[in-house]
Amino acid sequence: MSDLNSKHNRIVWCDIFVDDLDRACAFYEGVCGITCTKESFEGYAFAVLEHKEGNGGCLVPRQPGQARPSGNGVMIYLNVDGRIRDAVQQVAALGGKVVQDVHAIGPHGCRALIEDSEGNAMALHSTIDA
Repeated sequence: MSDLNSKHNRIVWCDIFVDDLDRACAFYEGVCGITCTKESFEGYAFAVLEHKEGNGGCLVPRQPGQARPSGNGVMIYLNVDGRIRDAVQQVAALGGKVVQDVHAIGPHGCRALIEDSEGNAMALHSTIDA
């Protein structure tokens, strides 16, 4: 983890549960404009979202009996700063759904609410509407 994972950052990592690792990697690479690196540990496959200069996360295959992705949990905001319009266009093309298009959130920039390719509720965030 980077130095940005200090006592001042409340969220230091996230696991995003997925049903199809390849599909989810393509979704997050296209929407977030980052790389997604598949890895394995002790026979368990997962994918790490690029995070050289900030807090990161993994795409983790959902295990049998584990709750299905839904919009009834924590809302993760993904950084698409300066390219939110492009990111929103990629959502449907990569198997996701735009729930609420780009809209202002006061002095905090703008966001769009989406479902990823696996059914997880997410927000895309940018400091500018571009």
